Amino acid sequence: MEEKVIAGQVTCPQCGQMVNPHERLCPHCGVPLAQAAAIAERMIQSNLTPDNVVPIAPEILVPRLGEYLIERGTISDADLQRALAVSRLPGANGQRRLLGQVLLDLELVDRETLDQVVTEQILELQSALQQSNRHLEQRVRQRTSELQNALSKLSELNQLKSNFIANVSHELRTPLTHIKGYLDLMADHILGELTEDQSEALKVMRRAEGRLEELIDELIHFSLASSDELFLQRGACDVAVLVSEALTKCAPKARERSISLASSLEAGSPLVMVDAEKIGWVLQELVENAIKFTPPGGRVEVRLGREDDRLVIAVQDTGIGIAPEQIDEIFEPFHQLDGSITRRAGGVGLGLTLVRKIIESHGATIEVQSQVGEGARFVFWLPILES
Repeated sequence: MEEKVIAGQVTCPQCGQMVNPHERLCPHCGVPLAQAAAIAERMIQSNLTPDNVVPIAPEILVPRLGEYLIERGTISDADLQRALAVSRLPGANGQRRLLGQVLLDLELVDRETLDQVVTEQILELQSALQQSNRHLEQRVRQRTSELQNALSKLSELNQLKSNFIANVSHELRTPLTHIKGYLDLMADHILGELTEDQSEALKVMRRAEGRLEELIDELIHFSLASSDELFLQRGACDVAVLVSEALTKCAPKARERSISLASSLEAGSPLVMVDAEKIGWVLQELVENAIKFTPPGGRVEVRLGREDDRLVIAVQDTGIGIAPEQIDEIFEPFHQLDGSITRRAGGVGLGLTLVRKIIESHGATIEVQSQVGEGARFVFWLPILES
């Protein structure tokens, strides 16, 4: 009986059966779909290597003139060696003579025979080139089809992984909400008075809960961005207000690390048409990232300026900096630069990925200027709202 294919279904990377991409496990073989998708993706990418096809050069296709004449019985091997020896001698103009002309001069072949042999070689060359072109065209069509199928499969696997992230992130919300609720009740002494040690322990738990909530938010945002579901609610916005709010939210973390926060805002900064919530999140993420990689006693500053019809937003720090050749890597999802300092900073490596996605969804770009040991400067531009 033919299986009915439901719209939106994909094939399981393990067993090949149709599955709902929003499921975590394949109902047929039981494999975790996200894990199987990651393995299948690596296998496909490893097979997308260029063909090791050796090109056919004209020199290979054209038989040597002397050997061709020997095969025809026109000259002997001794005749050929004699002609080759003469051809190596410099001619009247000091240049080496062609073998065909030497054979004529030595009267080993006549003009008619030589012309016939050259014509036959040209025809053989033409036929070989035509056959080679047909083979290459066929291989190009085949390779194009293989690449299209691979890209389609990679897109399907990426959907499985993104859906897994979204599903798990949303499922984590429920137990986290219960944890947060009871922590708040304890902090408000509704469940009884706490000792000093218990109060300190509660503060640690609430900070950990807050960090976990931030990570889940990043996963949800990333899954939405990966599936092209990053919707923007644009409106006229004063970015200076968003900067102040971001610095206020980041102030506790800065104080913990003895890092000073500052802002340089031009009076009467122009309005921009953006999604205020998402740009506010971007600013907070950039400031928190700067704090994370700035040693105690350092400084993080947010600057607003104007360049023609664009508002320039820059977040700079006096942190450890980034090597120029590694700047592109920091925007890759789930990627962290090597080194103990980076690992100790924590995080899952999604923050800057989301920052770039949100900024680019506004039709803008973000740039990073940095050197190791000299801090980093993240800059992006937003179009100013015409008054």
